[in-house]
Amino acid sequence: MKKVEAIIKPFKLDDVREALSAAGITGMTAIEVKGFGRQKGHTELYRGAEYVVDFLPKVKIELVLTDNLVDTCINAITSAARTGKIGDGKIFVSDVSHVVRIRTGEENEAAI
Repeated sequence: MKKVEAIIKPFKLDDVREALSAAGITGMTAIEVKGFGRQKGHTELYRGAEYVVDFLPKVKIELVLTDNLVDTCINAITSAARTGKIGDGKIFVSDVSHVVRIRTGEENEAAI
């Protein structure tokens, strides 16, 4: 089992969700986050004063999948979230050793 975490632009969330659904992947968690990478933020003007916005709004999505769905998931996220501009985001994949569904007690792949 793998955990896929993706940091994307907020306005791309619905596109990514639809692409994952079309690929047969259901269930994900979305979290509003702030951060920066190479994009490094920007300056804005507010009431005549210039200030730096260091952390930019992003959305982090998390999915736990069976190994055979990881490539499908990555392709769906990449195609739906890409704008071709800096700040499109990143995808991280890590191993998951154990999953338990609280309601039924099912474990591992049966719990996904």
